[in-house]
Amino acid sequence: MGRMDGRVALVTGGASGLGAADARVLTREGAAVVITDVQDDLGSKVASSIGEKCVYLHQDVRDEDRWTAVVNETIDRFGRLDTLVNNAGLVRFGTIEELGYEDFRLQTEVMLNGAFLGCKAAIPHMSRDGSGSIVNMASVAAMKGISVIPAYSAAKAGIVAMTRSIAVHCREQGYRIRCNAIVPGAIATPMTQQAVSELPADSAGLEQSTDHGMGEPEDVANMVLYLASDEGRHITGTTITIDNGETMA
Repeated sequence: MGRMDGRVALVTGGASGLGAADARVLTREGAAVVITDVQDDLGSKVASSIGEKCVYLHQDVRDEDRWTAVVNETIDRFGRLDTLVNNAGLVRFGTIEELGYEDFRLQTEVMLNGAFLGCKAAIPHMSRDGSGSIVNMASVAAMKGISVIPAYSAAKAGIVAMTRSIAVHCREQGYRIRCNAIVPGAIATPMTQQAVSELPADSAGLEQSTDHGMGEPEDVANMVLYLASDEGRHITGTTITIDNGETMA
C-alpha cells in the first residue's frame, strides 16, 4: 500500500474494463485519479464507487481542445500530474475487404490520434521530479496478424512505435518522464465480450481466449501500477507483453 502516495493520474477510457481497473488499483495505492470517457453514466458510477480520490470528466480523446481542458482541470483540482494512461479504445470488426473507411478512421483516431494528443497535452505539465510516467495501451494485435481487425491492429502498432519516439524525446529533453507501452492479450473486458459475441467461434481473433485463457483487468492494472510507481523508475521506451504466451511462437 502507498506506492502512489501524493501522486496524480489521468486515465482515459476509465468507465469500464482496463481503465476502470487501472483507476481502482492506482487509488488503492494512494493516487488521486481522474478518469475520462464518453460513457458518462458508467464513468460517474465508477468514480463514485472508488471514492473521493477519483473524479470523472467527460472527454472525447479525439478533441485537442478538450485534452487541454482536461489536463488543466486535473492540475487545478489536484495540483500536479504524474501519470497518464492512454487507455481509451474501441474495435470494429471487418477484414480489409469488408471494413468501411469511416470505421477505420474512427479506430485510428480514437486510439492512435488520442494517445498522440494525450501525450502532447500532458508532457508540458507533467511532474519532472522523476515521478512522470506515461503508459500507452497497445495490444497483441500490434505484434501478430489478425485478419478481422486491420484498423485496430494499425492503431495499436502505431502506439508501440510512437511510445519509443516519445521516450527518446523525453530523455533528450531531460524531462525525467518515462513512456512505456503495455501489450495485453485477451482480457475479460466488455470489448472482449463484444468480440466473442460478434465473431465466429473459430475466428483467429479469438484464439487467445480459447487456447491461452483470458486474463483479468487487474493483471494489466498491476503492470500500470508498476510502471507508474518508483518500482518502474528505470524502465522507459519498453513494450511489455501480458498475453499468457500467445506471442511466443
